Amino acid sequence: MNDLTITTTGKIITHDLARNPAAVYVAGLTSVLSRRTMRHALDTIARMVGGDAADALTCPWRKLRYKDTKAIRAQLAERYAPATANKMLAALRGTLKEAWRLKLMTAAAYHAAVDVKTVKGATLPAGRSITPGELSALMDNCANDPTPAGARDGAMIALLYTCGLRRAEIAALDPVDYDSNTGELRIRGKGNKERLAHCINGAAAAMADWLAVRGDRPGALFLPIRKGGHLADKGLSTTAVFMILRRRAAAACVSALSPHDLRRTFVGDLLDAGADIVTVQHLAGHANVTTTARYDRRPEAAKRRATELLHIPYRRRRMVTQ
Repeated sequence: MNDLTITTTGKIITHDLARNPAAVYVAGLTSVLSRRTMRHALDTIARMVGGDAADALTCPWRKLRYKDTKAIRAQLAERYAPATANKMLAALRGTLKEAWRLKLMTAAAYHAAVDVKTVKGATLPAGRSITPGELSALMDNCANDPTPAGARDGAMIALLYTCGLRRAEIAALDPVDYDSNTGELRIRGKGNKERLAHCINGAAAAMADWLAVRGDRPGALFLPIRKGGHLADKGLSTTAVFMILRRRAAAACVSALSPHDLRRTFVGDLLDAGADIVTVQHLAGHANVTTTARYDRRPEAAKRRATELLHIPYRRRRMVTQ
């Protein structure tokens, strides 16, 4: 386990990390995004323990005891939303488990240190939903763009919405993942889990237009476009997917949005239309149905209808002009 790449910047660390519990924990995560997220979480916790100069690789994880992890939990609960705090606690627990596995901590010390409660509370999902008018404006902007970017971006937006893809999943698609005859799309999601999505109706038409432009050249399904309309061989990064959508939103006079906003709208619109929540869970690739339920807008609609049953007998004031 020498020379593991685990930094948030992609910088290679050249010293031996085989007995560093943070390095072992991060290296064992399945996706680049998870490794980056949890490494950042561990860096933050390390600074709580050792000051601003500390990071995940220098923190003395093996020395942490219950009093330390309880204090860390308190700081996380104070500074972050519950979901974020609990994700950071998961990184801490995972690192301490590796310290125990590496025989850097006793079983008793490990089990006591990780015996801290999760942070209670709930927040509304970040981001926003996309209105039908905004979606139409985005697609019209792409359709009116005669360059290869118009066809590519229209197909990307169509898949983000109708298949509920994450931006990392869009970037990872290969041409062989899409069957243009059936509309089936094979998606490689979190944790190397695969699922099938179905590209139909307008999304299938958008994909047909993009594939006519893309041709059978090697490389990812969605490719960068160079000056002069030339397609590159290397696929898009997740950052590029994000920026493409931001530029399209600006060009279409749509408020700023992210790829995950389209995924969020995909889940909410399916539930609003009456789709079974378990089916939507599988389509979205959520490991737990409670994650899917967080995007269910129906309870809010019911609460609004209930509130409308109440009436305040208020008369508008007459404004006296001077």
